[in-house]
Amino acid sequence: MTTSIKQLPRRMPGWAKALTALVVVLAVLLAGIRLAVLPGIKDLFGTDTHDRSGPTLLKSIQDLSHYDAASGNFQVVVDLEKDAKYLPDAIRGTRTLYVGAGTVDAYVDLGKVGDRDVTVGGDRTSATLRLPHAQLGKPALDVDHSYTVSKQRGLLDRLGDLFSDNPDSEHAVQQLAVRHIADAARTSGLTARAETNTTGMLEGLLKSLGFKEVHVSYGS
Repeated sequence: MTTSIKQLPRRMPGWAKALTALVVVLAVLLAGIRLAVLPGIKDLFGTDTHDRSGPTLLKSIQDLSHYDAASGNFQVVVDLEKDAKYLPDAIRGTRTLYVGAGTVDAYVDLGKVGDRDVTVGGDRTSATLRLPHAQLGKPALDVDHSYTVSKQRGLLDRLGDLFSDNPDSEHAVQQLAVRHIADAARTSGLTARAETNTTGMLEGLLKSLGFKEVHVSYGS
């Protein structure tokens, strides 16, 4: 009589079960299947932003007497090229095309007006004012609307960027953009517009106070 022994199936080792389960989970994730109880891949591997800035400190307070009477918006295309002596541009040199946007304000400094600059008629219905000429403020570059169109670099410059961090790489074109905006503001008639607006403001203010005649002039 022959007795057959039926072999029992071998159990899968624990490490094999864990490996199989991991493969299944990865396959589900890669297939883009989302389960209600699991976060999506984007949420699972996303980054969190933490603002760890210190408190803002008040450095000083300055009383202002400037009346900002006009503001000009400017845009300039800066084409800045830097070449190296005795080397072709393909080896050493940069050329940056940058669009710079900024504003310049024109103001009248009412703080310079003294008692001798204001004359009121005997019947208090007329007034004569002599104000200083309008001036231009410092150009303010609008970084949100300024951008680099293109930047060409020689081989040595590209290699240098790989081994060094240059946060001021656009500083030169930004300074040049500010300079061009300031030059444009000086020839734009912005100060004349500021004086006209200041005259209109003072005439409207004084006439609302009962003055019938208001004369405003500008001088140094």
